[in-house]
Amino acid sequence: MASDERIYNISIVPAVSDRMSDHFEFLARVSADATDPLLAELVEGVRSLGRMPYRNPTYNRPYLTVGKYRYMISGKRYRIIYQIMNDTVFVDDIQDCRQDDAPRLTISHEEEE
Repeated sequence: MASDERIYNISIVPAVSDRMSDHFEFLARVSADATDPLLAELVEGVRSLGRMPYRNPTYNRPYLTVGKYRYMISGKRYRIIYQIMNDTVFVDDIQDCRQDDAPRLTISHEEEE
């Protein structure tokens, strides 16, 4: 690894973990074979944010601060919404793109003074 490559910490909001756990439990009841590959893709997507979080576009919606969030698509239909503060990537939501993306981002991470 080159010495100028920055590695970011990753923090997943607890509500996101809870929602995704519920989602995967449901998916496992429908198709257990589909659960493991999808989970692996999502985990790899989130982990990749630790290496290159700025590579993805901003996530702008009328109810969000312009430029605050970014997003990436993982597992063909999941939108990982995150923000970068200092040396940490905060995953604030993971959405199924087939659903309405109504405001669910209520977590605000304050920058350390």
